[in-house]
Amino acid sequence: MNRVDGRQKVTGAAKYAAEYELPNLAYGVLVGSTITKGRLTSIDTKTAERAPGVLAVITHLNAPKAPGTKPTGKDPSQPQTVGNALQVFMDDKIRFNDQPIAVVVANTLERARFAARLVKAQYAKEKHQTNLEANKANAFLPTQAKKNPKSPAADYQRGQVDAYKTGALKLESEYVIPTEVHHPMELQAITAHWEAPDRLTLYDKTQGTMATRRDFARQWGLPEENVKVIATYVGGAFGNALHSWPHESAAIIAAKVVNRPVRLMLTREQMFTMVGYRPHTWQKIGMSATPDGKITAITHESIGQTSTYEEFVEATLGQTKMMYQSPNLTTRYRLAALDVGSPIWMRGPGEATGAFALESAMDEMAFLLNIDPMEFRLRNYTDQDPEKNRPWSSKFLKECYQAGAQRVGWNKRQLKPGALRDGEWFIGYGMGVGTFGAHRGSSKASAQLLPNGTVLLQSAVTDIGPGTGTAMTQIAADTLGLAPEKIRFEWGNSDFAQAPTQGGSAIVNTVGPAVQEACMALKDKLRELAATSNSAFTSAKKEDVAFADNYLTLSGNSTARATYADLVRQAGGTAVTVESKPSGEGQKYSMYSFSVHFAEVRVHELTGEVRVSKLVSCADAGTIINEKTAGNQMKGGAVGGIGMALMEHAIIDDRFGRYVTKDLADYHVPVQADSPAIEVFFVNQPDPYVNKLGTKGIGEIATIGVAPAIANAVFNATGKRVRELPITPDKLV
Repeated sequence: MNRVDGRQKVTGAAKYAAEYELPNLAYGVLVGSTITKGRLTSIDTKTAERAPGVLAVITHLNAPKAPGTKPTGKDPSQPQTVGNALQVFMDDKIRFNDQPIAVVVANTLERARFAARLVKAQYAKEKHQTNLEANKANAFLPTQAKKNPKSPAADYQRGQVDAYKTGALKLESEYVIPTEVHHPMELQAITAHWEAPDRLTLYDKTQGTMATRRDFARQWGLPEENVKVIATYVGGAFGNALHSWPHESAAIIAAKVVNRPVRLMLTREQMFTMVGYRPHTWQKIGMSATPDGKITAITHESIGQTSTYEEFVEATLGQTKMMYQSPNLTTRYRLAALDVGSPIWMRGPGEATGAFALESAMDEMAFLLNIDPMEFRLRNYTDQDPEKNRPWSSKFLKECYQAGAQRVGWNKRQLKPGALRDGEWFIGYGMGVGTFGAHRGSSKASAQLLPNGTVLLQSAVTDIGPGTGTAMTQIAADTLGLAPEKIRFEWGNSDFAQAPTQGGSAIVNTVGPAVQEACMALKDKLRELAATSNSAFTSAKKEDVAFADNYLTLSGNSTARATYADLVRQAGGTAVTVESKPSGEGQKYSMYSFSVHFAEVRVHELTGEVRVSKLVSCADAGTIINEKTAGNQMKGGAVGGIGMALMEHAIIDDRFGRYVTKDLADYHVPVQADSPAIEVFFVNQPDPYVNKLGTKGIGEIATIGVAPAIANAVFNATGKRVRELPITPDKLV
């Protein structure tokens, strides 16, 4: 089935956050600080205010203070919400370079840009810290772990502490992931409109309409129903739209000050500083094993950077705790607070970072033991979760190993690095495993059968690109026995039925069952209507009534027939809203999706250029609702993994605390020429416990494990082990 929104997107009919035309629309442009830490001593806005078309210049000196605003950094351990994160225009303190210090509002975008350059600020500088390596000694245990020893961020122990140190065969290696920045095609944007003093509408690039509504209703002291958030189309988001950011608050403040709608879109340069990133992270793994390839101990330590005003915690060590059999396992997670903006979850949050270290170490140990890396993983395969001591709800990772190895040509791989060549190119093969929780939350869906025989479904969920609208349409069509063309699924509006934020590979798992149950409720209503209008259905058993092609039919009675449309017209319409909640099975089973990625690379012997010549991604993700959109997910995640492995690196000049990479000319992301034809394989076996659909989630495992697969393939090609990403030619020559 093709994407239901495909035509709108390719023809330009789809409207994004910065494309809504409202009467009397004004434009906002942010002015950022030019220092990294200190205070504003003065800010001169007079010249900007006198510029043509300027309606207002707003700073901390004249900005209205939202009633629900809390001082920035009051409790940095609290979850990231607009109430606890950086508050724009609250005070004169500078916490990171390019922090918004003013917003200029004008009647055209060009005039706002021009006037923004006229704002002049003076600062009292303070010494800043932006270098993770230099601040590792100051790393601390996250506050949430101090408060709760069972927190995922707390130190974890199974068996003996650091037992690898006494192992006969052991390794100890350090791994580094640099800062990586979200760069979807659509820049972060918002159009804010105060329709009344107590009623706010936001056309926003967000991954969660209801979370954004909740944040800004709280900030402005409004009832949630008085805030509407619309995000029908989102032009890509890898986690950057999971948070409520300063630019959104700035646009809302500006709209209130000028009393007209305000549109604000970040520049590509501001995407580096204002909407989060994958944090620069140092990791160390110690591992020991027996000569026959059984792991005896693992210690995995990590230090990730965060901001000084907010503690950002992610699951860097999660995969290590549960992926492989190890009687002794130790993990330690720490944070280093730097004078930078807050990080945020980036596709494969934490797990992608941790998998680079774990899966590289697995390859290193296999080489040390002279064992094939896949065989080494099979010898340490887990048949139940060793962390939680529970059975898996389902696990078909061995099937992924087999399918991927066959498709990539793993049998050609040599144990000795550098053994395969094609002229001036070394050829190597590598693999990397990924996992992510098969999460399911609560969700609602509304369904209405219209008099023309079509069904209207509505959900507040967003669709950031994975094909959520398509999957929900297909679930509804399958449940109701209707052609997909008869289903209209509307999404991306906080006024619709409650749905979670799109992230964490949980949307099909969560919203899908709600759609399914809403359609089942519609069928129950149709049975009731048929029973009151057609005597043949009055005494019929539920299981004898069939639904197909817009008709209700009765088994054993070929004359009993009722059309959906006739029943609805007689009843004057029918609509239901259903809430679906997870069962208690999550307490009995460990629920995860699994993936394995196989890479074939070519490395030029003279230049050190790395080309990924083949990539095979295999997933155990439960039932696959739509192979086309699921395949798109896997391919997109794999491309992200190529960028992670070979090119993405946001570089700060620590003398100034400012990014040197500030556009797509200097910050490289994969393009078509960098990406081979990616082959995707799905086991497509339903999980019996996550939900009735049998789904488990794809979005994160598409990226987790790709970077180490490529790094391991580079080692197999060259014999050079690169432990600090990205793998650039200077590290191989």
